[in-house]
Amino acid sequence: MKKVIAVLMGLTVLATASFAKTSKKKAKAYNVYLITMDQMDQHWVHVNAGAKRAADELGNVNYKWSAPDIKDDNKQIECVNNAVAGGADAIMIAANGPTAITAALKEAASEGAKIIYVDSPADFPAVQTLSTDNKAAGKTAGETMIKELKARGAASGKIGIVSVNAATASTVAREEGFRSAFAGTAYDVLVTQFCDGDAARSKDAAANFITQGCVGIFGANEGSTVGVGNAVAEAGSKVVGVGFDNSDMIKNLIKKGYLLATMVQNPEVMGYEGMKSTVKALKGEKVSPAVVDTGVSVQTKDHIIQ
Repeated sequence: MKKVIAVLMGLTVLATASFAKTSKKKAKAYNVYLITMDQMDQHWVHVNAGAKRAADELGNVNYKWSAPDIKDDNKQIECVNNAVAGGADAIMIAANGPTAITAALKEAASEGAKIIYVDSPADFPAVQTLSTDNKAAGKTAGETMIKELKARGAASGKIGIVSVNAATASTVAREEGFRSAFAGTAYDVLVTQFCDGDAARSKDAAANFITQGCVGIFGANEGSTVGVGNAVAEAGSKVVGVGFDNSDMIKNLIKKGYLLATMVQNPEVMGYEGMKSTVKALKGEKVSPAVVDTGVSVQTKDHIIQ
């Protein structure tokens, strides 16, 4: 009888130890960092909101949003290094440029961090990329502008582009798509002006395009779009302004007629689904597809997107 009791007690101890081990495993919290290009644009605020919502739902994520104050490769690299030093299990990142940050990401991966791209990838392998089909969206922007120009009787003329830089993959693809819409037309698309997404500098560049007699100007991201709209407003011009991204300021510029339209992405979807994929990868589960198109909508005065 004593032997039976002893065996039962031993099994109880083993079961208790096993339960404690299982509970401890379930209590494992993953350290996940979101690193965006900057914290200025509302676009990134929405990506953060989506990621945080998913992290809260999952409940096993220590989540932190980190970003430079301005779009700067060195500052973004510093954010990656700080995430690694902080024990990041995974880094969700919108790369400012495709190559500058690759060494830092390689180092992070060598330390065991999973890499997931949201919005803009770099030239380094990742678990998944969640972004807009920027080339297709850029073409839609161009087609939207052409339709309006022709409706106004302007079947030809100069077209200006204000963008971020010549390296950021997302905006480079948007410009490429936008230019493709004008292939074979009588319009003359001028050399792109790069202003790092700074609204004030973008306004100056757009004002210069207006002075050159442009009939249409495209802004390739939020800051560029705001700059284009403000330049049109200040000049009292009839230039057709089409942009990218969404913010309260952009909506107001559209409502007042200083911008015709903007291509609205789904940044919360990027953040939300990106976080879900991140945790799946950390749990050793398969993540697919490799690239997720998170979609885009055209916002106009008649179709305001909240």
